[in-house]
Amino acid sequence: MKNRPGFLGIVVLSALAWQQCGAQQYSNFIRLNTIGYLPESKKVASVAGQCSQFSVLRVADGKTILESPVTGPVPNEDTREQLYLADFSVVDEPGLYQVVVPGVGKSAPFRIAADLYLEPFYLVTRGMYLWRCGTAVRAVYKGMVFEHGPCHLDDAWMDLIVRDHIRKDGTKGWHDAGDYNKYVVNAGVTIGCMFRAWEDFPAIRRLSLDIPESGGPLPDLLAEIKWEMDWLFTMQDKDGSVFHKVSTKDFGGFILPEHETAERYFVPWSSAATADLVAMMAAASRHFRPYDPNYADRCLAAAWKGYTFLRSHPDNHDPDMRGVTTGAYTTKDGDDRLWAAAELWQATGDPEVLEDLQARIRSVGAKVDLDFDWGTVANLGIFTYVASDRPGRDQALLGQVCQNIVAAAEQIVQTAQAHGYARPLGSRYYWGCNGGVARQTLILMAAYRLDPKPYYISTCLDAINHLFGRNWHGRSYVTGLGYMPPMNPHDRRSGADKVVDPWPGYLVGGPWPRPSDWNDVQADYRTNEIAINWNGALIYALAAFVPQQ
Repeated sequence: MKNRPGFLGIVVLSALAWQQCGAQQYSNFIRLNTIGYLPESKKVASVAGQCSQFSVLRVADGKTILESPVTGPVPNEDTREQLYLADFSVVDEPGLYQVVVPGVGKSAPFRIAADLYLEPFYLVTRGMYLWRCGTAVRAVYKGMVFEHGPCHLDDAWMDLIVRDHIRKDGTKGWHDAGDYNKYVVNAGVTIGCMFRAWEDFPAIRRLSLDIPESGGPLPDLLAEIKWEMDWLFTMQDKDGSVFHKVSTKDFGGFILPEHETAERYFVPWSSAATADLVAMMAAASRHFRPYDPNYADRCLAAAWKGYTFLRSHPDNHDPDMRGVTTGAYTTKDGDDRLWAAAELWQATGDPEVLEDLQARIRSVGAKVDLDFDWGTVANLGIFTYVASDRPGRDQALLGQVCQNIVAAAEQIVQTAQAHGYARPLGSRYYWGCNGGVARQTLILMAAYRLDPKPYYISTCLDAINHLFGRNWHGRSYVTGLGYMPPMNPHDRRSGADKVVDPWPGYLVGGPWPRPSDWNDVQADYRTNEIAINWNGALIYALAAFVPQQ
């Protein structure tokens, strides 16, 4: 049985609640999670305006249920602000609320509810379905229809591989970002985060995503991942190497995907793409086995094939992308090979693969990266190594890895606690940094499983709070969710359809190089694009707080 509460009912309820709050302008200087809070969680707003008191207003009856002094001012170095902190953690009764600060204004309304993150998880995860390539997709959200027709059915051409105009099947998969190309390396960290969520949070396994496969033999999340895995099978060459991407030669215009007729090509292999495919296929063999053993066997065979190729080609190999100007995703392969070995060992228990894995972990000093993405995926292998119940691990090495996970989490906690918006990345801003904020929850949850300190969970929520409005802009960074969400993301579907609102459920890249440098305009791909790796990270973060049904 797959459970999900009435989505339309919650949308209508939220709309009515906003009407109750009136049509007045809410203050962007009261910065909090505009989605809301779990009842027992820490609840703090950052106020960018001089003040001494605040109150919490219950929207249903207009009653003030809390009056309290703020703390501060707190200097926040990266935003160059003096912030005041309004802590209303004692408010824990479910309902709709606003924070009111005399002289500053009223916050956007927000919910307190135990099931608060169920619908955001649904919407963000369903965004993966809406990214599907090679098929028509359709969704209705808040009365608006988002759809496109079957696309890219002739993927893809082998001209760059065999120097002849021959077509090989390369259909299915997800469009990568605001463009329609498909990249193996970025699929890696995305699938890695989604499989980690599947493994860590059983509550999400029974949820319906309202996709065409709903009600079938596969749980919906695995069914969605399978759409990408099916494409990944087409990316492996006969010798086990993996083509780097399927792409047009140049980025296309803002048209719906079914109208993109430019030829798309397989781009020659890279060792990073090959290693990432090994990791994804090995992990898939474990997760699909209870539901489809034959598919699991296919995944494991592909993983072994790629791993064998890598063992006979030990040097880093970048793809030959001459004549192709789309996303590069070039990266050195040491971290990718580590992750590949971790997943293949976990899938098989092979002692030689374990030896390879542990040698690679030792070679990097059992390092745990504080921040990681498609170019630094070793953490995914580290987490699999630590979470395994297989025998044979070097206990001294395992202890060092566990110690480093906890040390990394402690540093993330300290960074968040020292920041005026409790941003776990602190003052680091770069292309796609919102994905980095979400991805730090994987480190925090890995530490929590080793040493269950409550503040690891609180810092995970700090990351989510930041993405939904506790930030310099006082706005949500996720389309369709929260207060003043992005309206003009760098997304070809949103720019090409006739719907005013953008396609919902997508995390934009975020501000850089300064915290104020986010521009909600379609042309700004630097700060306002969407991408599967950022959504994959947010899927994990939200999955941690989906309630058991």
